[in-house]
Amino acid sequence: MKRFGALLLLPLAVLLSGCDFVVLAPAGDVAAQQRDLLVVSTLLMLLIIVPVMALTVFFAWRYRQANTAAAYAPDWDHSTKLELVIWAAPLLIIICLGALTWLGTHLLDPYRRIDRIEPGQPVTQSHKPLRVEVVALDWKWLFIYPDYGIASVNELAAPVNQPIDFRITSSTVMNSFYIPALAGQIYAMPAMETKLHAVINRPGTYTGFSANYSGAGFSGMHFAFHGLSDQAFGEWVALAKGAPATLSRDSYLQLERPSENEPVRHYASVDPDLFGAILNLCVEPGKMCMNEMMSIDAKGGLGLAGVRNTLPLQYDKLARRGAVFGNDPSYVASICTAEEAAAASRAARDADAKYWPLRDLAPLRGAGLLSPGTGSRRADAGAPSPGLPRFEL
Repeated sequence: MKRFGALLLLPLAVLLSGCDFVVLAPAGDVAAQQRDLLVVSTLLMLLIIVPVMALTVFFAWRYRQANTAAAYAPDWDHSTKLELVIWAAPLLIIICLGALTWLGTHLLDPYRRIDRIEPGQPVTQSHKPLRVEVVALDWKWLFIYPDYGIASVNELAAPVNQPIDFRITSSTVMNSFYIPALAGQIYAMPAMETKLHAVINRPGTYTGFSANYSGAGFSGMHFAFHGLSDQAFGEWVALAKGAPATLSRDSYLQLERPSENEPVRHYASVDPDLFGAILNLCVEPGKMCMNEMMSIDAKGGLGLAGVRNTLPLQYDKLARRGAVFGNDPSYVASICTAEEAAAASRAARDADAKYWPLRDLAPLRGAGLLSPGTGSRRADAGAPSPGLPRFEL
């Protein structure tokens, strides 16, 4: 019977043998430091949890009803030594956990450049960071290498022991960029840029994916991350440069359309301004970028004449990307000069006056105010300026 019970445990052992402990055995220094922080924090908490669980069993056994030899003290209610242990031990652990959390939050900040390749090897000027621009699409990943002028879909590669600077955004909805062997996850959000700095220390192929649900094709939104030697990475770059496709704005608009389980592909060249256009929601030629609109707003806007421009400013991703719902594509065209803006405003006002009636601001010329250089109101109270009405209170 005992042998039969042991056989029942075999399927459980087989299932556990397939577990991937990559979070506890990462290949990147940043992920290793995060692992160490997790392990130390767990051990500190176990200093309280284990004694409490052991004492719970001990007290239940020692003071059971059948144990008549146990001391019976119904009037006992205080022990200074016991109170000191109960309050001091958790307080010290909380202080240690707080210090570790504060240090880890600042030292492992994803926006902070790494200061070491691995323990005992600091980052020097000879370690040139590899810049990678990451775009989360529906439902695939686009990686742009601005220093090499290449791009890839659902495949990422980096040299071993070289810092990596990720700039991350999304084309539509929020995703989460996560390579467990490299570093912690960081969110990818449309019209926003997040950053991640990391390094891979061991060659190999690791899994990356989105850790935030983003729709129907979410389960297939994963990619391979290759940690390569310098020579192998050079060969990978040469392979990408030999690809027949190029990533222009028009080809990106086709790539951006929702699709599932996309195969790996490479682009031999990339529009150098593409990532900035994706970030500012203005990949379409002639569309006003978000940062341009923010600059206009920061300078006071375009006044009433600009109402016609600001109202249709929306990210027309629904109709443009082939959805059956949503309005027709509508966006703000770029404005080059103030004269062009005034001309466009006059033309629009004349064409749509019945839909967009604008107030006549001609009477608002400062009536009731003194002309510059005419003195104070008190001095001129009995002699109003010519052409200006006099107010009686």
